[in-house]
Amino acid sequence: MEKLESIKISPSNARKLYTTNPEFRPSLEDTFGKAFFSMSIIDRIDSYEDACSELGEEPMDEQNLRAIGFTDDEIDYRKLKTITKAYNEGWVADYNNPDQKKWVPWFNFSPSGVRFDGSNYYTSHANAGRAARLCFKSEALSDAAGKKHTPLYSKFIN
Repeated sequence: MEKLESIKISPSNARKLYTTNPEFRPSLEDTFGKAFFSMSIIDRIDSYEDACSELGEEPMDEQNLRAIGFTDDEIDYRKLKTITKAYNEGWVADYNNPDQKKWVPWFNFSPSGVRFDGSNYYTSHANAGRAARLCFKSEALSDAAGKKHTPLYSKFIN
């Protein structure tokens, strides 16, 4: 039997193995570094591409999507959905639960530009003005997404 010298593993799979299989932790820490496993999701996601990597997904082929008729705002919405999914780490809003807070970033649009203006939450209902599929499980995640991804939100909303 031939001995395997190395194995290729994605960052998201490494994190999963790290949390579920303690016997792999020393090898994973040697490969990725201990700090890699202590980083919060907020620190790990700085871009759409980071979110894709976190989820183990390939980034969209934007040129191909445009060629088949997708508009820029549709592409931006898909990017924001991916970023939201990554930040939420498996949490999905339950609109049948009136006690569950669903946080969304709010923005101020003015002649001088767009700026993140804080987060707000709502509970059991959703409407067109609240971007139900772009909500977060916590204010901290909503704030981080709003601050880091203001240009993408701005492109989508405008």
